Amino acid sequence: MYDWRKLTDIEREEILNYRRHNSLPWHTPPHLDLEGEYIYLVTAACFNHLPIIGKSKERFIECEKQVISACQKCSEEIFAWCVLPNHYHVLLQTDQIKSVRRELGLFHGRSSRAWNLEDNQTGRKVWHNCFERPMKSDRHFYASLNYVHHNPVYHEYVSRWTDWIFSSARDYLEEVGETRAAEIWRSYPLLDYGKKWDV
Repeated sequence: MYDWRKLTDIEREEILNYRRHNSLPWHTPPHLDLEGEYIYLVTAACFNHLPIIGKSKERFIECEKQVISACQKCSEEIFAWCVLPNHYHVLLQTDQIKSVRRELGLFHGRSSRAWNLEDNQTGRKVWHNCFERPMKSDRHFYASLNYVHHNPVYHEYVSRWTDWIFSSARDYLEEVGETRAAEIWRSYPLLDYGKKWDV
């Protein structure tokens, strides 16, 4: 996703022309708006992946609280979440994915205004996008669960996934136990999962 920033203007134009010619979305995954109840990995990132969320501990806390609150309004269950300095992931089950996006969009609007006022950067674009990936199988679900909880380690914020406090990792470990968590980690390895999504 963020390789786009490394391309020349000519390379970008070639890619856009190809995608236009083949009726493909320009550069973000399309919203599928599936009918019925599904499990989704929902992701949103700060514009240009700037660490706007990570400006302060208070901002982390508020972002985590508001994201979870927004998702709870329209979800049957939230399985995992993780809030990092410049993006977040939530693994949830819902039959109202449009409503989930709308609630998160409202949070994005409120937080953009508040954080820009705090940082004296009125007009700055805070959020890039919000998109979702439906889970295709149990394997996809558990790999996603591992990916969400391991994300702070992947981005080198901590060395152990349970050390990152702005996630569901500790609750998850308490719920399933160390033995089951280790079994899930071994059985559903990340491999290249998420590569280039949020580098």
